[in-house]
Amino acid sequence: MVIDMQRMSAAAARKIAVAAQGFGKRPSSTPNRRAVLDVVSKTRLLQLDSVSAVVRAHYAPVFARLGSYDRGLLDTIAWSDPRGSGRGLVEYWGHAAALMPIADWPLMRFRMDEYSKGRWANVQRAVERNPTLGADILDVVREVGPASAGEIERHLELDKPRPKGSWWNLSDTKLLCEQLFAAGELSTGTRVNFQRHYDLTERVIPADIRARVIDEAEAMRELVRKASRAHGIATEADLGDYYRLRRKQTTPAIRDLVDAGELVPVEVDGWGEPAYLHPEAATPRRISGTALLCPFDPLIFFRPRTQRIFDFHYRIEIYTPEAKRVHGYYVFPVLLDGQLVGRVDLRADRAAGVLNVPGAFAEPGHANAATAAAVNTALREMADWLELEKVVIGERGDLIELL
Repeated sequence: MVIDMQRMSAAAARKIAVAAQGFGKRPSSTPNRRAVLDVVSKTRLLQLDSVSAVVRAHYAPVFARLGSYDRGLLDTIAWSDPRGSGRGLVEYWGHAAALMPIADWPLMRFRMDEYSKGRWANVQRAVERNPTLGADILDVVREVGPASAGEIERHLELDKPRPKGSWWNLSDTKLLCEQLFAAGELSTGTRVNFQRHYDLTERVIPADIRARVIDEAEAMRELVRKASRAHGIATEADLGDYYRLRRKQTTPAIRDLVDAGELVPVEVDGWGEPAYLHPEAATPRRISGTALLCPFDPLIFFRPRTQRIFDFHYRIEIYTPEAKRVHGYYVFPVLLDGQLVGRVDLRADRAAGVLNVPGAFAEPGHANAATAAAVNTALREMADWLELEKVVIGERGDLIELL
């Protein structure tokens, strides 16, 4: 049977993708808890990252969509006592480490089962060195409540000097805490100065949510559904990357959802591969507004999609030697009226009360006064949100003179 596939322009697909992520309409009043939750209902997850050159990665996408808001609202939603009405998000390995709606936790049980066999190669060696360490960690957390790996070590009287090195040069206690987290036995009770404090999953995830049993095939369909809604329009690679699924997991899920009419196959001009439209995705006539997107924003964190939709080549350069960086250490793409028109390298100097802009670069055709005015306004808004008094413009890039 031959199916007449719907054709769509690249411009229309771009508008759908941007709108699906919650851009285009900011609240008219000061954002509240409901507004923050509404953002997450669209993005479905907020990636966590330890870099704090400007602001922690999970706060920035909410600011990009709402403007200035109280970060304490997100803290409460993510890390408050689940027995109250506060906690609505939970941490797990979604798209890398991420915050996701607490109701989505059972969908990740397939991953917990996989990780229970050992997330990292050195887990087995740690267990061989300390056969009871996993059980001992659980006993400590059960007794004392949310605790960091260092606090757990002290309770276990294992407070030994750690060798210098990267974060991955872990003590056995930290390694086993992370393994128990990956396997779903521990969760994040809270964070203090961004340091994870582990708690028993049964004290973080409500019993009715923990009791939900979802077989892997249905979990894959539901995760692809959620990824599709968050994207609006997407290729198979886009849908798989959102929750870091394998192709053998996404392919049958996509087939089932197409058969059920929950995904609509479309051909997008210039994409060069099949795409799938969420049937409820909106196609706005235009998208207005300016947003600064952190490197881990869900709109752009899958770089091949960013290139395909916006014709915007973007790579994070944190780990590139300074002399070889093209745009800078921590660069925010600039979204203006639904297009990526430039990028700004940003650094927050909290002690001096300054938002530094070492570099600013326009995309071809956008090095103009209109782009500069929009960026200036966005920089001032970000500085105010971060309680920084000044914006200091640097010297690198073709947009600097206009700023």
